[in-house]
Parts: sequence; structure tokens; C-alpha cells
Amino acid sequence: MHYKIKTKGVEYKVQIHKVEGNIAHLTVNDVDFEVEVEGVAVNPTRMTIEPDKKVSEETAAIKPLSQQPSYELKSPLPGAIVDLCVKEGDTVAEGQVLFVLEAMKMENNIQAERAGVVEKIFYAKGDTVMEGDVILLII
Repeated sequence: MHYKIKTKGVEYKVQIHKVEGNIAHLTVNDVDFEVEVEGVAVNPTRMTIEPDKKVSEETAAIKPLSQQPSYELKSPLPGAIVDLCVKEGDTVAEGQVLFVLEAMKMENNIQAERAGVVEKIFYAKGDTVMEGDVILLII
């Protein structure tokens, strides 16, 4: 489940991966957490969590989306870049297709993991890449 949470004018991206008993596994702005949840959820698709008044050091270190550093978009598979859908300086939205990668005779649309601006493109159309190669940098 993906959520965008806004508190005191600051937006956070939250993804709940799973809840096992009273332990929730989640990601807040690309930082993974395991948190203990008090109470029992009657309907797990509709949970209300009362925030604790204390802010832990770990939580305080989470940066809002607008203040996060750049991230490297890496090739998920070895293959060839058959199309670049953006250029340096383009503003991209989360989920926008950035490039098309042909791997094992199939074309894969590779999407932005979050919104930002394309700072640097390291490969060109027709280049062969390996799994984990940094294709572009988004700030």
C-alpha cells in the first residue's frame, strides 16, 4: 500500500509492505523501518494510527521528498536501451517511463521511482547495459 502523508506542510512517501502481528514493515521516503503497532486492526485495509508525541532520532532524520538527495536509476536487467524517453534537464513524475530496455527479446518500460529532474544520462539509445548499471541520475 502506498500513501503520501503531509504533516506540518511537509510531504512524506510511505509504503506499507506487510504487517506481521504487531510489527509493520514499511518504507518512509526510501528509508526502511520496522515499527511496533499498538492495538489490533479490525479491518487491516483501514487502520488509524495515533502518532506518538515524541519524535525518535530515526524519524527526525527522514528528509521530506523536496529535500532528498539525487538517486541513481539502475538497470534492473542486462539488455540494450532501445529508447530514451527523457533528456537531461527534463522534469519527471513518479511512474513516468524514462527509457525502454530490451532484455531477452522483450521490451521493458523503466519508470521513475519518484519525481525529480534528470540531471545526467550515462547511456545512449542502442547501448548495452548490465544489471545494476546506473542509467541516469535524478535530483
